Amino acid sequence: MPDSVSATRDLRSHAHATPDRAAIVCGSETWSYAALEAMSNRIAAVLRSLGLTRGDHVASLVGNRAEAVALGWAAWRAGVYLTPMPTSLTATELRYLVDDCDAKVVIADAALAGVAAQFPTLPKPGIAWLSLRGAIPGFVAIEPLLAQVSPEPDAHEAPGALMVYTSGTTGAPKGVFRPLLPVDYHGTPPFAGDLLTLFGLGGDDVRYLSTAPLYHAAPLRFALAVTAGGGTVHVMERFDADEALHLLERHAITHSQWVPAMFQRLLELPAGRRAAFAAPAHRCAIHGAAPCPAALKKALIEWWGPIVLEYYSGSEGVGLSLIDSMEALARPGSVGRARKGTLHIADEAGHALPAGATGLVCFSGVAPFAYYKAPEKTAARTLPQGWQTFGDIGHVDETGYLYLTDRQDDMIISGGVNVYPQEIESAIRAVEGVWDCAVVGVEDERFGERAVAFLVPVRGMPKGDPQALIAAVRAHCESHLGRIKRPSDFRLIDSLPRSPTGKLLRRRLRELVIAAHGPLPAAGVPTGSATGTP
Repeated sequence: MPDSVSATRDLRSHAHATPDRAAIVCGSETWSYAALEAMSNRIAAVLRSLGLTRGDHVASLVGNRAEAVALGWAAWRAGVYLTPMPTSLTATELRYLVDDCDAKVVIADAALAGVAAQFPTLPKPGIAWLSLRGAIPGFVAIEPLLAQVSPEPDAHEAPGALMVYTSGTTGAPKGVFRPLLPVDYHGTPPFAGDLLTLFGLGGDDVRYLSTAPLYHAAPLRFALAVTAGGGTVHVMERFDADEALHLLERHAITHSQWVPAMFQRLLELPAGRRAAFAAPAHRCAIHGAAPCPAALKKALIEWWGPIVLEYYSGSEGVGLSLIDSMEALARPGSVGRARKGTLHIADEAGHALPAGATGLVCFSGVAPFAYYKAPEKTAARTLPQGWQTFGDIGHVDETGYLYLTDRQDDMIISGGVNVYPQEIESAIRAVEGVWDCAVVGVEDERFGERAVAFLVPVRGMPKGDPQALIAAVRAHCESHLGRIKRPSDFRLIDSLPRSPTGKLLRRRLRELVIAAHGPLPAAGVPTGSATGTP
C-alpha cells in the first residue's frame, strides 16, 4: 500500500532539506537535489502549458542522462502518464509506441536525432514534438520553453504515473496501465515506495550504481526510488564490465543493479583484475529481469561475498519474490519467497495446485493491472478469481520457495507433450565447456514443434573442440532427458541475442534457424553446426 502522508518520501523534501547534495551523477555531470527538483517542476509546467490535463500521455526517447529521471518526477508532478521508449528500437517500432500510448507530447534526445526525426511524419494530429539538448528536424527545442516557466511547484499538483511497455520478446509491446491515484494523494509515489522498503534504498548514505538503460521499468523505478529516499544515483551511460568495477570502487557504491548477462561479462574479466577488485562499501548487488543460472550466481557470490539479492517480478507489477545469497546457495534455482502479493500455482483450469506441482505462477493481493487498450491480452493474464500472472510456469516447495520452470509463451509442444526449454538448458549448462545456452522450439511437420539448442562455448576453447563439445552435450542430454525433451539440433553461437536488460530474445534464434540454415533435417536426425552472432 502507498505510504501515508506522515511517512512520505519524495524528491521535494530532500531538495528543501539538503539542496546541494548530489542526486544524480552521470559521467562528468552532477545534478544536485535542488537542480533535479527545479528541472522536474519546469518540465511539468511546460507540459501544462501545452494543454495537457490529468491522465494525458507523454512519450520520451532519452538516453541514460539525468533528464530521464527528471521526466519521471515531472510526470508525477503534472498528473500525466510517462512512457519511456527504448533507444534501441527502429523508427517503425518507436512510432508504434507513440501511437499506441496516445502520446500528446513526445520528448526526444537530440543525440538520437537520426531516428527521432522520422517521428513528426506520424499520421496523427495534435502531438507536440520537443527536442532535448539540441535540434531535431520537425521538433521544437524544449530549453526556451523551460526558461519561460517557474522552477517552483504548482499549487494544484495531482499525482501522475509511469506507463511502461513490456519488452515484447514474444510479440508487440504492451502498455502496463493502472488508474491514477486520487487527486489529493500526497504520499510516497508508488513507483518508489515498495522498492525503498524491499531493498533498503532509503537514506542519504545510499550510493546506487545504475548499470542498465533507464527506459526500462526496473532501472527507472530504482533510480526514482533512490532520489525519493535521499541517496545518490550513479548512472552508467552504457554498460562496460571493467568500468562498472571502477565505479563501485571509486564512488564507494553501496547498492547496484544487474542482469545475469552482466555477471557473465564481469566474470570474463582477466583474473588479475578480478583479484584486485575491492569495494568494501558495496553491500547489496540486486539482480533480476532474466533467469540466472545457479552456477553463475554461485561464482559471483564466491567473488563478491553474500551480498547478491535476486528479485522475481515484471513490468506488470502483480507480485514480487526475493532470495538472498545464503538462501540461493542452499536452494539453487529458486527465486525466493513472495514479498509482494500472495503467491499461487494454478493448473490450466485456474485451480490452485499444491506444493511441488508445476503450473502457472500467479499472484493476488496487489492492485490489478491492465494492458492499455488491450482487454483480450489482459484477460489472457488474469484468472477467473482475479489472480494475475507474468506468464511464467513453476512450482513452490513446502517452505514457500518458488522455482521457475519456464515462460508460458516459450513452452514447446512436441508430439502433444509440454516441453520446457529452461529444463533442457539447465541440463546442458552442466556440461563442461558450455558457457551459456538457449533452447527454442521450431516448427516440425511430424511433431508440431521440436527443440533446437544453441551453445555458447567457454572463452578460449582450443580449435577442434567445438564438435567434441556438441557430442558431449548430445550424450549428456541422452542420459539426463527423456527422448521427447532432447534437442534434435545443436548449434554453436558466439553469443545469445538479448535485450538491453538481459532477456533472451528467442524469436531471433528461431529466425536464425530458418534464415541461416533453411529447414531442419528430418526429425530424429540430430546435427551439429556452427553459426555466428545473430
